[in-house]
Amino acid sequence: MTAPICSAGRNSWTGRVRRSFWKRRSKPFVRKKPKFTDAGVHALAQVAHFDLNREVDPFRLREAVNAHLRSMEAPVSVLAAEKTAPDFHARYSAVGRAYIYRITNRRAPLVIDKNRSWPVVVPLDVEKMREGAAYLLGYHDFTSFRAVKCQAKSPLKTLDRLDIRQEGENIFFYTEARSFLHHQVRNMVGTLKMVGDGHLKPTEIKTILEARDRRAAGPTAPACGLYLSKIMYRS
Repeated sequence: MTAPICSAGRNSWTGRVRRSFWKRRSKPFVRKKPKFTDAGVHALAQVAHFDLNREVDPFRLREAVNAHLRSMEAPVSVLAAEKTAPDFHARYSAVGRAYIYRITNRRAPLVIDKNRSWPVVVPLDVEKMREGAAYLLGYHDFTSFRAVKCQAKSPLKTLDRLDIRQEGENIFFYTEARSFLHHQVRNMVGTLKMVGDGHLKPTEIKTILEARDRRAAGPTAPACGLYLSKIMYRS
């Protein structure tokens, strides 16, 4: 069975959901914790899979689990539940991921959206960031944008989408790929932010990419601005 999940912030959604299952005595066996997000990253469409020891109606299961989550005041919500094939895996059956990164570009500090966006005070040039982002699209060695402790076997990835849109004081980075390296999105955003504030030229993104050296790129953008927005599976 699978369950699309929405979670916010710094709490462990996996632990909360597991406890809610134990409370209703369903005793799920989770084959492997899906790893799509880092600590502090938000999930608009996280997916988990699990086995139950008896037949349960998906709708009633969702309602029961959400009731327990509410009682724990957990910042987690199960959006849907459905039966799947026995060999389905929330992580390894995925054929694509989409993330959104949000920057709030203003001098005033965040209050309502605190820990929901990266507050950047210095004015950013969105057009220059778009110019730099164009060099990252396609199939590349993304060593310069992977975390030092990244465990992926290969740094070669295909970035299918990197759109940058400005909506008022907010700047959104829309990314899509079959898979990403550890911290890849946050490292790309952190480097493109340096293009936006004038510390780098757009053409230097190409040089950084070709350097294949993490030290050549910019800082890792904070986790608070990143949202897992979609996980794609074959129909």
